[in-house]
Amino acid sequence: MTEKDPGTEKDPATGYMTGRLLVAMPTIGDPRFEKSVIYMCAHSEEGAMGLVVNKLLGSLTVSELMDQLSLQGSAATARMPVHFGGPVETGRGFVLHTLDHTYDGSLQIDERVALTATLDVLKAIAAGDGPRHALMALGYAGWGPGQLDEEIQANGWLEVPPDDELVFGTALDAMWDRALARLGVDLSMLSTEAGHA
Repeated sequence: MTEKDPGTEKDPATGYMTGRLLVAMPTIGDPRFEKSVIYMCAHSEEGAMGLVVNKLLGSLTVSELMDQLSLQGSAATARMPVHFGGPVETGRGFVLHTLDHTYDGSLQIDERVALTATLDVLKAIAAGDGPRHALMALGYAGWGPGQLDEEIQANGWLEVPPDDELVFGTALDAMWDRALARLGVDLSMLSTEAGHA
């Protein structure tokens, strides 16, 4: 019996990585995902969907986005940045948030986090009645059936168990390093070349 690599273990109950973090390896080969950390919102035999949680979409704020949607912003939304959620449907907005509040259409990802793609969550945040932690993203990362599994087998991604502090409380420029450090990965030992045993 061999010891499992904790960085590539799927949820034993489902066989998938919904609710986990994917951390891009130097071998990822796609500049859009270089040093990305992705929160996996869905993963099944039909494909996978996640949000990049450590990259911003320029200097756009949620308040500015709300102005474009003719919604009333607030001090809370004025400071909230907009993340680059991924290269798919970049005009579509998502809010990843703690489960202390849910809204019509919210998708509960696990016992801690939900995903909402309706304006209700933005209105609640602006009114000061939103979730404890939230991040807004435009676009998402998507994979067809089996595609993500192939990228993992090609050493493109490592899987990391998430927590609220890592996802919502870590400086974006430190998140990739901190996620890898949680696995005990020595960054100086990472190769930029793909290899197979």
